[in-house]
Amino acid sequence: MDSKKLLSLSLLCFSLLPELYGVVWVSAGGDAHREQRRSQSLGGGGELSDSNLRKMFVFGDSYVDTGNNRKPAAKSWQYPYGITFPGKPTGRFSDGRVLTDYLAKYLKVKSPIPYKWRKVGFGLGQLKYGMNFAYGGTGVFDTFVMSPNMSTQIDFLQQLVGESTFTGRDLLSSVALVSLAGNDYSVYQANNGSPQGWQPFITKVVNQLEVNLRRIHGLGVPKIVVTALEPLGCLPSTTFASSFQQCNSTQNQLVNFHNLLLQQSVAKLNSEVKDPSASTFILLDLYSSFMAALNNKADQLGNVKFENPMKPCCVGISSEYACGSVGANGEKKYTICEDPGAAFFWDEVHPTQYGWYAVYSALQASLKQL
Repeated sequence: MDSKKLLSLSLLCFSLLPELYGVVWVSAGGDAHREQRRSQSLGGGGELSDSNLRKMFVFGDSYVDTGNNRKPAAKSWQYPYGITFPGKPTGRFSDGRVLTDYLAKYLKVKSPIPYKWRKVGFGLGQLKYGMNFAYGGTGVFDTFVMSPNMSTQIDFLQQLVGESTFTGRDLLSSVALVSLAGNDYSVYQANNGSPQGWQPFITKVVNQLEVNLRRIHGLGVPKIVVTALEPLGCLPSTTFASSFQQCNSTQNQLVNFHNLLLQQSVAKLNSEVKDPSASTFILLDLYSSFMAALNNKADQLGNVKFENPMKPCCVGISSEYACGSVGANGEKKYTICEDPGAAFFWDEVHPTQYGWYAVYSALQASLKQL
């Protein structure tokens, strides 16, 4: 398979293409080790209090979506998603918690209610924690999914401010989390984008992301956290070609170009604020944090290690099926590893809860700027 085809596979964060692998691994980890990992990844972030709460507003894709995608179309609402936490699907693209949940834990608030559920009875009482506008499969531009892109997600917040659902004071005590995990690039590839056009298109994507970040800040959000692009060449959707042993360096070179431009944009945005000494825009280096886990290095908090980091836990039984697929009679068409806590990746592109915990642990230095 040539690098162009591999690139199209690795860039889908919503699993729009079928998996091309079907062999599952079995963990050899013991119960004691498993429980240690469980207690580490579920550890509390402090007592929640209604006083001086910092609200959290989330924009982006499946790396931070906690339930906005439609039931039952999105696989995030299908078993075995959510099998680790809370034991059933919640709309998260993982077996449990995702990056949003860990940042909320760090801020000592509950994970914000998805925008889709804002008018449901239980959702009204959750507004004090902010709101999650992220939709799996989306990007800064329109993608293959019929869900709002990032600009529209920001529109939603602006509308809620106009309706006084959130006030200017609410925004002043808030933090925004912005995720861009690569869906725009899958669209470029699927539309037969030329190799020569990659760098101009990446520049276009990052420029639009910069516009979005500036707009969020303009609404009154004082701290904005944006994720760097993860190593797309190391996602299982690509590494299956090497039996989950080797990353695709060509893809990662494109990722590095994206991240370089984003770093420059963040520096530019910080130079524009009234107090340049205070970091308003904070870059979370998902590339380095993913690579640390994939290289089997210990994290800063819990010494989480993964036995075969690039091999996913949940896979379809053949290339026709994905994690969560069922047959015409409801029979499972996927397999799950024995211990998701020993796997970094849950499916072909999304980390497990324990994978996200390792990423969160590696990001502690950046989070201190909040």
